[in-house]
Amino acid sequence: MNPLLSVQDLTIEFLRDGAYQPVVRNVSFNVYRGRTLGIVGESGSGKSVSCMSIMGLLPIPPARIASGKALLYNNTKKTIASDDADVATGEENAIDLLSLSEDGLRRHRGNDISMIFQEPMTSLNPLKTVGKQIGEAVRLHQGLKGAALRQAVIKILGDVGIPEPEKRYAQYPHEFSGGMRQRVVIAIAIACRPKILICDEPTTALDVTIQAQILNLLKKLKKDYNLTVIFITHDLGVVANIADRVAVMYAGDIIEIGTSKEIFYESRHPYTWALLSSLPQLGVKGEELYSIKGTPPNLFKEVRGDAFAPRNPQALAIDFEKIPPYFDISPTHKAKTWLLDPRAPKIEPPAVIQQIRAAKKGGAEYGE
Repeated sequence: MNPLLSVQDLTIEFLRDGAYQPVVRNVSFNVYRGRTLGIVGESGSGKSVSCMSIMGLLPIPPARIASGKALLYNNTKKTIASDDADVATGEENAIDLLSLSEDGLRRHRGNDISMIFQEPMTSLNPLKTVGKQIGEAVRLHQGLKGAALRQAVIKILGDVGIPEPEKRYAQYPHEFSGGMRQRVVIAIAIACRPKILICDEPTTALDVTIQAQILNLLKKLKKDYNLTVIFITHDLGVVANIADRVAVMYAGDIIEIGTSKEIFYESRHPYTWALLSSLPQLGVKGEELYSIKGTPPNLFKEVRGDAFAPRNPQALAIDFEKIPPYFDISPTHKAKTWLLDPRAPKIEPPAVIQQIRAAKKGGAEYGE
């Protein structure tokens, strides 16, 4: 299957103390049409920064794209114009989003790729009605005006589950609850029916009940609007039933990637094991919930060897010396850990991981 979006060897650097330091290191992943890729990791692992670079939303400076491509394939919209002087891909039927000027990116944001941010109140203008804010994207990209514009926006409000959309059209963000404001942000993101929707922890600021409603809404919109989704989260439990593929990020690098089932049942990196062991859903009543010891590394300092080694009780000596390469586990699954080297000692995964695998063999699926 050919990808719709291919991110290749992306390295992002931030300026600090007069020098640029890498915060995302040689990240590569593919996003396939109609599928959902979950990107999981602790805060500061580089998830949002990687996706914001694709959208051209990083502040430059202090940020800069040191290397890499973000190739958008098979685009049939008029936004790929043959007279774009800043388009340079070297790939047939593809455009490198990282090579575009601000004007070039403006043609693609909303039309081809859009983003939902995690805090709806900071994403909305408190001085404009929600109707005007949603309508702005529709007017700019689709050219609708007047009654046609109003009707289009009211339909979108209804599509995202906002009751009485005709009334809500003229209201301001402060008149909405947190969950309803997030629905407005989603409405803005899908207003122009983009091919790719990036969801940057869209449920973080919401309570558990509303979180479930928003996740169900995104599933419905994916089907109704024929969306391809990148879902960013720190919680593996959130992506258990929403993602087709999962990329696990740590310290600015994707350390394991595979299908959702491979990550949950056949994970191989100790960091993925630690994330799974931390899920409250897998805790045992009466026992202390597992937590990952220590803190993620400071990315403004040199990362030597496996970045997770200082927090990994099962780390090998080589983990502190050399960065592990990818080891292929299956055609769709690979991980960066020296434990997969044929010369490495056999180390059993934590008890929680063994229980998950045993449950799978017994016919149980995660989340059932």
